[in-house]
Amino acid sequence: MRRSTLQMKLVLIMVLLIVSLMAVVGAFLINSVTGFYLKSFYDQINSTFGGETSLMWDLQNETEGEEDGAGHIKSILDAYAGSLGVDGRSRNYYILDMEGNYLAGSDDEGGPGLDLKPNLIHAMRTGQVSSESSIAADYMDAAIPIQRGDDSYIIYILDDRETVDDLNGEMFRLIIEALFFGLIISVLLSFLLARTVVTPIRQLTAGAEQVAGGDFSRRLPVSSDDEIGVLTNTFNEMAGRLKDTIQQVENERDKLDTLFLHMTDGVVAFSNDGRVIQSNPAAEEMLCRPIGQDARYEELFGDVAPLEQVLGLERPNVLQGEREVNGRYLELLLTPFDQESQAGALVVIHDVTDLRRNEELRREFVANVSHELRTPLTNIRSYAETLADSAGGMPPDTEKSFLGVILAESDRMTHIVQDLLTLSRLDAGQTELKLTSFPFDKAVSEVYNAVLLEAQRHDHAISLKLEPGLPEIVADRERIIQVMMNVVSNAIKYTPDGGAIDITAGRRGEAVWMQVDDNGIGIPDPRDRARIFERFYRVDKARSRESGGTGLGLSIAKEIVDRHRGVLELVDKQGPGLTIRMTLPMGGPEHG
Repeated sequence: MRRSTLQMKLVLIMVLLIVSLMAVVGAFLINSVTGFYLKSFYDQINSTFGGETSLMWDLQNETEGEEDGAGHIKSILDAYAGSLGVDGRSRNYYILDMEGNYLAGSDDEGGPGLDLKPNLIHAMRTGQVSSESSIAADYMDAAIPIQRGDDSYIIYILDDRETVDDLNGEMFRLIIEALFFGLIISVLLSFLLARTVVTPIRQLTAGAEQVAGGDFSRRLPVSSDDEIGVLTNTFNEMAGRLKDTIQQVENERDKLDTLFLHMTDGVVAFSNDGRVIQSNPAAEEMLCRPIGQDARYEELFGDVAPLEQVLGLERPNVLQGEREVNGRYLELLLTPFDQESQAGALVVIHDVTDLRRNEELRREFVANVSHELRTPLTNIRSYAETLADSAGGMPPDTEKSFLGVILAESDRMTHIVQDLLTLSRLDAGQTELKLTSFPFDKAVSEVYNAVLLEAQRHDHAISLKLEPGLPEIVADRERIIQVMMNVVSNAIKYTPDGGAIDITAGRRGEAVWMQVDDNGIGIPDPRDRARIFERFYRVDKARSRESGGTGLGLSIAKEIVDRHRGVLELVDKQGPGLTIRMTLPMGGPEHG
């Protein structure tokens, strides 16, 4: 129904145009014919009775011995009937006296009962010719006063316009017939014209509906170079550009959706009435609660700042807040995302737990480094001042002992600085691994042989057990032996004399492992066990310093193993002592 509206409008317009045109032409023709006959009638009267015509001379001069003037006038007018157009049917003449009484004429039946028309009345009153008539009147008349001898007469010419009406009726019939055939032709032509105009519009409508439905692939055929063709070309170009634009928008939206869903920071968007518009999984994880569409701003962040205060902010200002959730520290940034219309508020959640922890570790690290360096420096200064104060007066053995302490403390400071430099290079990625292929069992045996004498000096029972057929591995041999030496040396240092240390190694899948088990003092407190690989951390600080430890050995070992994509961990065990296991991928870091 909608598609035929334009076509029917075009048809109706054409029909109305033809009807209006025929009506105007018909009215113009009918009025023109009536006016022509009216003008022709009065021109004929004026030319016949006007001026010094022979008719007027005959009418005004009576004959000798004339008794019946009206009869003579009648005979004269009968002679001029052709010139006057008197036919005795539609046009007649009447001879009247000045009182309007009928005397003679061409219509003896209608003469006695003749109506006094305005022209006749005017001629009777003024004695002057009266020949005016309206085109709308149904008659034409003229009254001409005549003075014949001593008598006065009025010659009254009356035409009932029957001829004009007959002609107009015939013309009206012709106009109706022409209108009928014109309507048929106009309807056919208008349907053809409407189809020519509407068909491309229907195609454009169908194409627009497809575009509105999301299908931008259709291209409309261009069948002409007129305005419709230009419009069709423009539509095709628009559809192509719209497709490209929407594709770009969808790509950007997909990128933003992917970024929004996988970003580590939490984001929650609220409408201006506090309803949740959007949130990402990170926000739910950080807040440790689901965020549904029914969640409200007041229950989530109302304690940080009222929503009205956030909406009233001017960019680039933001409100900041903090919150602790299940041991995690969260930083909250609140800002409006459309300040002009106050469409809503955006809350960005940063997890600053690691930042706080790293800051705390940094402060602790600086304090530990200061403390570790201050102790040997204090000892060196004390012994050096003692030697300076008693120069030359101190026994040589005592002086030699003091110098030995100074050298030992200097070596201790050198080890601390070297370990710090090693950790710094590892953290900065400046230490590259020198990967080579070597037998894992031989490396473990080499470490065992290197510490055997030191273990025996402390009366330790140290054993080595290797699974048969251990493969070669790809790793930095020097660094891996450094890790093994560190772990075994710690077991020797922190196991009381006469203890037992077991070194075992084997293979599990595509990885090899080495484990060092002792029955020493161990780490009974679980809190200490969790921090054993932290830098400068010691379970027993006094005992560690007595043994020459810096508190960095296991940290360096952990960094080296991590660089190899391996694992250095504590293994739970029954009884006293400590068990540390190192696991390495056989194929090197890229297979870890």
